[in-house]
Amino acid sequence: MAKQDKQPPKRSNRVEGQWLPTTKKEIEHLGWDHIDVILFTGDAYIDHPSMGAAVIGRTLEAHGYNVAIVPQPNWRDDLRDFKKLGKPRLFFGVSAGAMDSMVNHYTANRRRRSDDAYTPDARAGARPDYPTIVYSKILKEIWSGVPIVAGGIEASLRRLAHYDYWQDALRPSIMADAPVDIITYGMGELATITIADALRDGASIESLTDVPQTVVRRPVKEIPGKTDDNNVVMHSFEDCLASKRDHAENFKNIEIESNKWHGRTMWQKTGNMAIKVNPMNPPMTSEQIDASFDLPYTRLPHPRYKGKRIPAYEMIRHSVNLHRGCFGGCAFCTISAHQGKFIASRSKKSIMAEVKKVTQMEDFKGYISDLGGPSANMYGMHGHDLERCSKCTRPSCLHPKPCSNLNNDHSKLLDIYHSVDALPQVKKSFIGSGVRYDLSMHKSGNPEVDKINAQYNEELIRFHVSGRLKVAPEHTSDEVLNVMRKPSFELFRRFKAIFDKVNGKYGLKQQLIPYFISSHPGCQECDMAELAVLTRELDFHLEQVQDFTPTPMTVSTEAFYTGLHPYTLQPIFSARNKEEKLAQRRYFFWYDSKYKREILQALRRMRRQDLIKRLYPKG
Repeated sequence: MAKQDKQPPKRSNRVEGQWLPTTKKEIEHLGWDHIDVILFTGDAYIDHPSMGAAVIGRTLEAHGYNVAIVPQPNWRDDLRDFKKLGKPRLFFGVSAGAMDSMVNHYTANRRRRSDDAYTPDARAGARPDYPTIVYSKILKEIWSGVPIVAGGIEASLRRLAHYDYWQDALRPSIMADAPVDIITYGMGELATITIADALRDGASIESLTDVPQTVVRRPVKEIPGKTDDNNVVMHSFEDCLASKRDHAENFKNIEIESNKWHGRTMWQKTGNMAIKVNPMNPPMTSEQIDASFDLPYTRLPHPRYKGKRIPAYEMIRHSVNLHRGCFGGCAFCTISAHQGKFIASRSKKSIMAEVKKVTQMEDFKGYISDLGGPSANMYGMHGHDLERCSKCTRPSCLHPKPCSNLNNDHSKLLDIYHSVDALPQVKKSFIGSGVRYDLSMHKSGNPEVDKINAQYNEELIRFHVSGRLKVAPEHTSDEVLNVMRKPSFELFRRFKAIFDKVNGKYGLKQQLIPYFISSHPGCQECDMAELAVLTRELDFHLEQVQDFTPTPMTVSTEAFYTGLHPYTLQPIFSARNKEEKLAQRRYFFWYDSKYKREILQALRRMRRQDLIKRLYPKG
């Protein structure tokens, strides 16, 4: 490929408060003579720091590049959306959006959803299945010589061989299906700037084989002979097709390397090529993450939507994200596979600046909807000894029990809460993100820290609940919870006691809303029956429930597909067909008369008359 033009980019006449351009007319208004990068995304364009296309676009802009966005291009007509802005000077970027498209499109029962939270008026059908593949194929056909960089959740979590629940098949790396030149996985700012700078300086896309946090194709001959200190050679895709055990073994390595401070390069032979996954960058510093959040976002949907309601935006419009990363390591969650387990926290200055921006929004009524993150209460947390953290291979800092090196001091988070609530424009700040009560309740061994953490729990319940506090015990069976990497249900009972005590102390009438999952690997029908009984005895009529959905790159998904736990390689049961799943799910709704007969029959079949007496004590 010919070297890229080294002409310095002509800076736009953009002023703060403007969106990145989406049309030829908007580009002409800016006076550009070229576009460096054009981003195609499956989401509507919302210029907000929670939206990936906006983050990458603004980051490139801050580094002097002219960036345009094509949101939700029409892939079914004459493809004019893929042609209208012409050819970028450096590359096309493609992303399915903030969710994997198949999770976005289908339920756990593989039924097509009738809405899309990331589309104006929640209209379904604005993106194809697998946009990463569809968009890149169209772009490569029209603009064959232009590099394509893929990013976002879909490309990130499908970077190696993975089980696709909706096809019920093992799929190779998405690079085998999508004609992209390189993938940036995880949070992509640093990798994207490295790629853009290299192309600007004359490098070819083919030469960028070692950029951290990227995935590339390489010749099979480059695969090392064996695993060593710098490389992990995994079972080939073809081996995994023939052996589910091989695939389970692979996943353990994938999760471990994705959660290391200094990971190794991963290799997987796929057909006649090698998929090379370069290690993740070390955790972002506060300066680096501040630089991303402090960019001049309008925090609004693009005016092209003319006031149409975008549900995903409604959830975040008055929220502020405090950090990235999660060290909970839940078996069914993809956060650590995408963001890593180490916490990258924003500075207080950056957070307060964003809160003040929110208070200046025209529709702000005095309420911050969420001061949170991937988990609500991990802000500012890390190990006491970072040297130990840098060598750690545990996927979770909390399971099977909290790490002895973990500093769970909540004082920095309380300081943020206090500072936000002290602003005259703020009537109240809520915590909408999931709270890890096992983190705030863990006895640290330091009486002062334990006192602060108890204060955190009380203030959380007293000041930061909008009537209902949502927490996620996920199940009641300790055996199932162990598979999930969640704490014992007894801890939820203790937290409920704290919640009830604080409510009583201050005369509050708030509700505790627990989340539960059915059909998770390791969960039998009898476990769900016991869940129904225990939650009934706690006076819960469950609302926030879901059937387990296997999504790419989680421990739970690989256990579901292979029938083996990736860490022990021991057999594990999963409810797989609709009948087995429904048999578990109906216990959530034991109080609904339409399920009562079936539940009673099932309990008699399982010879659990003891549970019948507790579930239906009045006969």
